[in-house]
Amino acid sequence: MSERKESSTNFHNQSFLEEKCALNELLYLLSKRWMTEVLFSIEEGNARFNSLKEDLEHISDHILADRLKLLEQQELIHKNHIPGNPTKTEYTLTSKGEELSEILGGLCDFAESKMQL
Repeated sequence: MSERKESSTNFHNQSFLEEKCALNELLYLLSKRWMTEVLFSIEEGNARFNSLKEDLEHISDHILADRLKLLEQQELIHKNHIPGNPTKTEYTLTSKGEELSEILGGLCDFAESKMQL
């Protein structure tokens, strides 16, 4: 995924919003396609790349890898390397990720019961 040009109006607007409130930065992160679904899928026990791919059947390898990287950078998930031949990788939610997932679950409940989308 390409990043926005630092000289763009969109970049300056987003920077302004993020400086006003950290929630804007979080909303920007979570608004990336598949981000919340990857988080929820890990919470449901899909710990390996292939099980995530199977659960989120329409996600591309590239996007899944990118979302996992972003979630790890934000310390919402932990990437565990399991020794062996071949080495296995598993993903788990951090306590911060669990807390966010709980909040997002509440927002999903609100959206389903109160919003007419």
